[in-house]
Amino acid sequence: MTTATFAPEGLSKRIAPATAVRNTITLAWRNLVQIKHNPMELLDLSIQPIMFVLLFAYVFGPAMTGSVEKYLPVVIPGIIAQNALFAGMSTGFGLNTDITKGVFDRFRSLPIARSAPLAGRIIADTVKQAWSMMILLLVGFAIGFRIETNLLALLTAFILLLTFAILFSWTSVFIAMKVSEPEKVQIFGFVVIFPLSFLSTAFIPTTKGIPGWLAFVMDNSPVTQLVEAMRGLLVGGPVLEHAAVALAWGVGISLVFAPLSLRAFKQRA
Repeated sequence: MTTATFAPEGLSKRIAPATAVRNTITLAWRNLVQIKHNPMELLDLSIQPIMFVLLFAYVFGPAMTGSVEKYLPVVIPGIIAQNALFAGMSTGFGLNTDITKGVFDRFRSLPIARSAPLAGRIIADTVKQAWSMMILLLVGFAIGFRIETNLLALLTAFILLLTFAILFSWTSVFIAMKVSEPEKVQIFGFVVIFPLSFLSTAFIPTTKGIPGWLAFVMDNSPVTQLVEAMRGLLVGGPVLEHAAVALAWGVGISLVFAPLSLRAFKQRA
């Protein structure tokens, strides 16, 4: 005797591109609406940036440049870049949480695009990153930081930051697909992002006086290139070369980790 197997009709059909876009937007909205039920997530996106700005400005500012006011043009772009990298880790954390709690299993039973859960998560986290950058700028304004360029440069800074963050977030997506617990994604973030942040010019105005080999590493760090481009866009200085190198780093990272992530995603989904 043979047993017939029936697949749900909705799952056997290819999903139209327009439907896939609607599915992605719906799941992105789901991830944003969850903040209402988990306000601690919004606090993490708001309180942590505020603490970083105040601590670095008032603790390191006088020692680095002689005053808080002189240090703000150095540290605000640096903290914005660092915060974007840490926010990118939330993409992997959220994905792994959905996987370990069985949410992805429920998505698989629905007639939706297979890419929608992943794309929706990335879009929602991009919105959260924009929120964090706005909070950082507002806190900076409150303690004396001023944008010395123009509105177009500010918008360009937003676009550059979010683009790099999206490209870099593929690293956390790959880790999320490989580890068994969300906390391991966070460990990855601390192990990788803290060294990347501090081995850069994010918190120091120059690498002069630093040993030659270390200065070389810092000057060529993707975080340094991103930070220097952000400084140029917000307070003036060279932009194009730094932005191009930062984006080249981001594209290179995504070219490595995006295919690996998508392969791991298909295996789990």
